[in-house]
Amino acid sequence: MRRIKLNNVRLEEMRLIQKLIFVTILTTLTISECRSQQIGIKTNLISDATASPGIGAEISVAPRWSLEVTGSLNAWDMPSERKWKHWFIEPEVRYWFCEALHGHFVGMHLLGGKYNIGGFGFDGKLFGIDFNTLRDTRRQGWVAGGGINYGYAWMLSKHWNLEAEIGVGYLFTVYDVYKCAGCGKMTDKDVTRHYFGPTELAINLEYIF
Repeated sequence: MRRIKLNNVRLEEMRLIQKLIFVTILTTLTISECRSQQIGIKTNLISDATASPGIGAEISVAPRWSLEVTGSLNAWDMPSERKWKHWFIEPEVRYWFCEALHGHFVGMHLLGGKYNIGGFGFDGKLFGIDFNTLRDTRRQGWVAGGGINYGYAWMLSKHWNLEAEIGVGYLFTVYDVYKCAGCGKMTDKDVTRHYFGPTELAINLEYIF
């Protein structure tokens, strides 16, 4: 019964993130019809390569300013009882040195989401978590934070941009630890971590309307 409830909760979370992304894109398109701003729909190629489809919408609100909201989702089941499920939402404001959606920019972003990962590992740490410990455990929780970022957008054609971006900042996460990726035996609850470091890495392919 508990497993069914957990599955229903995860299904609701996936539906929520899909609705948020859809509403963001729809709102951006609506605004663009009322004004003369440029808008862009983009995908993060790095996120896509890790089976975590990412999509975002961006709109210029002034000659050198733009607003963006992106989201990513991984809801797929992995073999051997491994877990790599998550969803994230990231709003961002950008200042462009030349003109919006072209050239150099700096920005500020917020980040929030939930994750459920375990059953694999590699040497190194990320978000304050030693990924070596994930070989035999699973961690499920939420994360929130924000930071600053820098990037550059290359204009490939009238409607296409290629954009590179990197960001650093602070994240706070709370998670529960489980004995293995496929079981529900909890070994630790409400573990907290504070993280300072890279918070964003993106190579975006963007279509400009």
